Amino acid sequence: MLTWSLNRQSSETGISDSGTPSSPDMKPLPPPPAPKFPKLALALGGGAARGWAHIGVLRALDEAGIEIGMVAGTSIGALVGGCYLAGKLDELETFARSLTMRRIASLLDLTIGGSGLFGGMRLTKRMQEHLEGLNVEDLDRPFVAVAAEVNTGHEVWIANGSLITALRASYALPGIFEPIRSNHRTLVDGALVNPVPVSVCRAYEQPLVVAVNLNYDIYGRSAVVRHNASLTPSEVQKQEHAPYAKLGMTGVMVQAFNIIQDRIARARLAGDPPDISLQPRLGDIGLSEFHRAGEAIERGYEETKARLPELKRMQELFAGSS
Repeated sequence: MLTWSLNRQSSETGISDSGTPSSPDMKPLPPPPAPKFPKLALALGGGAARGWAHIGVLRALDEAGIEIGMVAGTSIGALVGGCYLAGKLDELETFARSLTMRRIASLLDLTIGGSGLFGGMRLTKRMQEHLEGLNVEDLDRPFVAVAAEVNTGHEVWIANGSLITALRASYALPGIFEPIRSNHRTLVDGALVNPVPVSVCRAYEQPLVVAVNLNYDIYGRSAVVRHNASLTPSEVQKQEHAPYAKLGMTGVMVQAFNIIQDRIARARLAGDPPDISLQPRLGDIGLSEFHRAGEAIERGYEETKARLPELKRMQELFAGSS
């Protein structure tokens, strides 16, 4: 009896048991729109020759169809990120893979009496072949290169003006490359103040920030070690015969910079962590081993491919909460 009554009501009102119109003229409701996944904001860290791994990271993200909404870069992270947004990643990868120790030496113009060992003009000429006349604001997505001002210690965010100048300032390693003079400021490598620029992406109110940290596996946790400076006669004899690899002046400078960069990165990332941190294993690649680009690119690619499920889950999470 109840069923008959419901059927009669449906026929009189034109509403089916499921609550949808039963009239043939009524169209079904469209499906709900697909969730809009947030674009990634990439914080590409410094690391000299290890920075070629950024190329592999970007390749893997592009292959997976994951969109990038912004890039902030420090040092070589700025170089790779700027070339990527300028559409010159292929050219940069070709250049990186072509490097040999002899070719690297030919690109370094030694200076005497300057503020760095190398002037950097030969490298600048190579960049001018592809980036001449291009400004940061001409790029199709936001880009910030991080540098440090020598005279004040300020952290400098370069988001306007010459792209080449921005990249040169961000990778001007103190003592190695000449500082860059720009608008009355003397700029050097941004890794001195912000080695992995997550804070830049946060300041631009990016919802999903992914950091690429190239140095996390170099020193481990950098433990504090108690040391006795006095040696017994037998220990002195052992030390005299122990093998000791001298680093040389440049090696000591680079290694010291490595330590500073690692400590600053750990402190800043602890205070302002990214949503996801990609950490390619690059500890065996030296800061000056630019000729090992193929290895670094592959490791960056492999790390990103392995973390793709995590990246996509994070995108789904942010899409659902927006």
